[in-house]
Amino acid sequence: MVPHHKLTRVLREGGRESERASGTDEAGEPPRGTPWREGARRVNEPQEGKMAETSSSTTVSTKQERIAMLARQMPTAALTTLSHHIDMEWMKEALLRTRADGATGVDGITCEEYVRNLEVNLQSLLDRAKTGRYRAPPVRRVYIPKGERGSETRPIGIPTFEDKLLQRAVLMALEPVYEQDFRKCSYGFRPGRSAHDALKSLRDQFMGGGWLIEVDIRKFFDTLDHTYLQDLLRQRVRDGVLLRLIGKWLNAGVLEEGRISHPDTGTPQGGVISPLLANVYLHEVLDKWFEDEVVPRLKGRAFLVRYADDFVIGFEREDDARRVMEVLPKRFGKYGLALHPTKTRLIPFSRPGKGGPDAPSPGTFDFLGFTHHWAKSRRGYWVIKRKTAKGRFSRGLRRIAEWCRGHRHRPVKEQHRILTWKLRGHFSYFGITGNQNALVRFRFEVERIWQKWLSRRSQRGIAWGRFNSILRRYPLPSPVAIHSTLRFAANH
Repeated sequence: MVPHHKLTRVLREGGRESERASGTDEAGEPPRGTPWREGARRVNEPQEGKMAETSSSTTVSTKQERIAMLARQMPTAALTTLSHHIDMEWMKEALLRTRADGATGVDGITCEEYVRNLEVNLQSLLDRAKTGRYRAPPVRRVYIPKGERGSETRPIGIPTFEDKLLQRAVLMALEPVYEQDFRKCSYGFRPGRSAHDALKSLRDQFMGGGWLIEVDIRKFFDTLDHTYLQDLLRQRVRDGVLLRLIGKWLNAGVLEEGRISHPDTGTPQGGVISPLLANVYLHEVLDKWFEDEVVPRLKGRAFLVRYADDFVIGFEREDDARRVMEVLPKRFGKYGLALHPTKTRLIPFSRPGKGGPDAPSPGTFDFLGFTHHWAKSRRGYWVIKRKTAKGRFSRGLRRIAEWCRGHRHRPVKEQHRILTWKLRGHFSYFGITGNQNALVRFRFEVERIWQKWLSRRSQRGIAWGRFNSILRRYPLPSPVAIHSTLRFAANH
């Protein structure tokens, strides 16, 4: 894999990667640039740490600002000249924002191999994209665990590295346009927004309690209608180059077990462009419809919080919630989508004791990996608390157990380094105020798993006394509430 700083060096040296460039850094998904909405916070730092901004990123950022300004000035017009912004500097910036350590597609080419002849490869890709000669390769389908026990799986489509790069370039041109249109209730895969922002919004808006609709769209990414999607895109973008590329990606096909299929619907999860297409689709199907048509007709307050295809709707009044619950399947059916009949449910979620003795007991619901429930604060007030959802907790431990089993013969120092990285990743997401018990328990279970598989390296095993000595030398990180409301309040 090629770390971010080495990609930057390659670009500065003229696009040829030395044979020695084979780092072992863990590269994350690069940032998605400027939020492109007036008043929004900027998120421009790579996840691997701060680094000087390249000249290409400055040039691209200026172009994106122009696109965003034009989109703001023409909120109902379709923009026709976006692809002319995409040049070699744009493609180099797209490369820096493309994950370098991701799985390979059907051609097996890695980022390291691609950058060895970077200038030629980028120029060829740019020419083929603009002249219409680019042929989108099929995505390689793999399956990842889903659900509490991991018995269910979710299909993921893995594009080739070159396809990811081109999708990133197109995304960078479309994102400034659609960021002017998307509503505040949408949080998934948007610049300057995160899952924790969605969780905070939900908690803040629902602290008074009420009724909630927990929604599950059945196989959303597999059933997204191509015709509807392309019609929606043309309402805002009529650049022939970009629309043609998107059409090719939608029809590229899927490679699975040696066979290529061409589904009539859906956009593969895993593609760089897929989250934006999903947001464009659900912006029309759900966000605009709910805020512009539904909310004005309700008797009480209501709100929507959506992260990609995962969303909940909160209501002050039960009758409003039941009316919307009844019409939701019809609305989604109009656009070729279906709601899961058992996973989509109406939940009473009023504060305990509110509404008298005949009021229904408040339920619980899961959203973005957390179970939301009512509990008393340290001062004795009823508040909404969140804890790691049972399914996500067990799935995380199962993955760590699989890793420990497969790597138990590696040096203890190396195992400690990887387990530390995995635990910190878990704490960085699930480390929120009120979830300390689940974090402590997760760390304890990881210690038990590690001791179990270290013991199986030999017939003598490792007793807990000896393992505790190992932990003193190689301690695992302590749980910490990274996303602490107390810390946030102190800093603001």
